[in-house]
Amino acid sequence: MTDAPSAADLTAAPADSSKGTLRILQLYPREMNIYGDYGNVLVLKQRLAWRGYGAEILEYDAGDAFPDDVDVVVGGGGQDSGQVVIQDDLQAIAPRLRELAEDGTPMLLICGLYQLFGRSFRTHDGTVIPGIGVLDLETRGGTERLIGNVVATSEEFGEIHGYENHSGQTFLGAGLEPLATVTKGAGNNSEEKHEGARYKNIVASYLHGSLLPKNPAIADFLLRTAAERKFGSFAAAGVDGSRADPARQHAGARPR
Repeated sequence: MTDAPSAADLTAAPADSSKGTLRILQLYPREMNIYGDYGNVLVLKQRLAWRGYGAEILEYDAGDAFPDDVDVVVGGGGQDSGQVVIQDDLQAIAPRLRELAEDGTPMLLICGLYQLFGRSFRTHDGTVIPGIGVLDLETRGGTERLIGNVVATSEEFGEIHGYENHSGQTFLGAGLEPLATVTKGAGNNSEEKHEGARYKNIVASYLHGSLLPKNPAIADFLLRTAAERKFGSFAAAGVDGSRADPARQHAGARPR
């Protein structure tokens, strides 16, 4: 059994960064990082390293100075209590996040931050947590917990695998397309069989697991988009595309 990666392992750029370095920002890792969501950052870093790019991992928690130069934004999930803790700070940095989103910065938003990038989240006890309005969606807490393995299909990314665990019921507005159509599981809510959302270069999803190890097509979309924006091109070769296949097959075969 290997040791967990140290802080230095997470933040250091690979030795071979001859093709350039991307700056990857994780939002609120202290409060919004459950169900292994930091694994998404590690996948981005490793898939860059395999291709000869560097990755500078930045972390933003409440009260920190928001970095000036960001190439990819990653946000994870958290308890309702965690969302309450960060809500004021998130509103304070909302103008910068909206600017990045509208400019086309690639973002991966999972579960709790998926909800808070919408207009509002009304919890089951009636508490309204205002969102920052990047995404045209609303979420309301329900009595039913949507939990278990998910398989969904996307024209853009193919078959998507993950694990959901949420009681929030999210409904997309007219300005959004779903990320995928659910074939196993619930997804955004218990009614529509939609999972996640797509807007500009944002991928939003309820799926943990982490999401990116089993879904490298999404990881490479984020990296390719960021690299092309920063360097004008992306050297996609150098990664064995079959690495994730056993995990995807295993996840797809598991019961709900």
